[in-house]
Amino acid sequence: MAGVTTAPPTSLARRVTATAWYIGVSVVFLVAGALLFWSLVVVFSSSDAAAPRAVGYVIGSLAVLSGLTVQLVAYHRDGRLGEAERAPLQRRVFAWQPGLTALGAVLIGVATGSILLGLSVVVTALCVIRWPRGVRLWGVVLATVALVFGAFAMPMRIPIDVDTAQLEFAGLLFAVGLPSMTALSLWSWDVVAELDRARTTEARLAATQERLRLAAELHDLQGHHLQVIALQLELAERMLARDPAAAGEQIRLAQASVDEARSGTRALAGRFRGVPLPDELANAADLLRAAGVDVRLDVAREAGYAPADLLGPVVREVTTNILKHGGGAWAQLRLEWIGAAWRLSAANDTAAGDDGLRDLGAESGSAGLAGITHRVGAVGGSVRADRAGGRFEVTVTVPGAVPAGPSENARSSVPGEETR
Repeated sequence: MAGVTTAPPTSLARRVTATAWYIGVSVVFLVAGALLFWSLVVVFSSSDAAAPRAVGYVIGSLAVLSGLTVQLVAYHRDGRLGEAERAPLQRRVFAWQPGLTALGAVLIGVATGSILLGLSVVVTALCVIRWPRGVRLWGVVLATVALVFGAFAMPMRIPIDVDTAQLEFAGLLFAVGLPSMTALSLWSWDVVAELDRARTTEARLAATQERLRLAAELHDLQGHHLQVIALQLELAERMLARDPAAAGEQIRLAQASVDEARSGTRALAGRFRGVPLPDELANAADLLRAAGVDVRLDVAREAGYAPADLLGPVVREVTTNILKHGGGAWAQLRLEWIGAAWRLSAANDTAAGDDGLRDLGAESGSAGLAGITHRVGAVGGSVRADRAGGRFEVTVTVPGAVPAGPSENARSSVPGEETR
């Protein structure tokens, strides 16, 4: 079967995280490339102290790369926190991670005989700190200007059998490039994170607006019917003594208004509950993953045509059952279109001593297995629940169709995308 990958919210969040780490790894490789170039300067040095310089350079390089990597981890962590939740700026600047990077920079500067390169690494380490808005930009600009002037004021002192002017030019490029490229990379990192936060905020605002619209429509609907019912009952009370038959008619009309209000409320709730089944499944997978369950989600390409009003409650019921009675290690949700029917299956490991069938929806009455079986059976479907070898599985099959088109199932079963 051909496959495509769906993209529920958690998948998109993982892609954002992967992008951030790609940028972080790029920063490390950028610095590593610069250090590798300068290692040639140390290796081909004609000085009698070439061996000690090489040892110092290797130690300094390892210190820089280690400190920078840990700094990037802290940078990513701080990015998920609010400003009030982060450590004070002074503690971030004088933490051990920038200190380790700075110590390595000193060793590199001594080994290469270039204070310029050492200062460049120090500025790079300072870039990997979350500063107040605008501070890093101006800091990099000023540092770049200072490094350019420093390239002319502090030439290289290391003995080497090549044209020193060329090395000075290369050193200038690396010295200026390291901080500026690091700052640019981290800026793009922050942009990606900000866009992801904006997407999340937009989704929350949309949900809030939908709830407000529901509240407004419910208020209008119930307000109208309650006003009519109140008038009818008041009229019945006044007519009760002199015309009992007319009063009874008003009471019957009030009862009809109550039924109409209930029907309207159900219809309104039904409109707002109309969540597509792929979203129901994605939400269920998110909920299980939040509980620490390793979830595999397989969804047919045509899932948007599945009867959400019928299978949606099934998804919610089996999700509740997995959370309450599952073993908590793994779960699998699968929706398939098998020609003339939809098949929804939910499997999970079972807790020790739990047969999986016990209490499935027992607390929720008609919403439990019996209620699911009744609703599914009413449309000619079937429900099967099996347990074997520590595995519990519920399979629901209902008749259905999709518009003419490709009939192959497409499942988002790529581990890197859907399995956590």
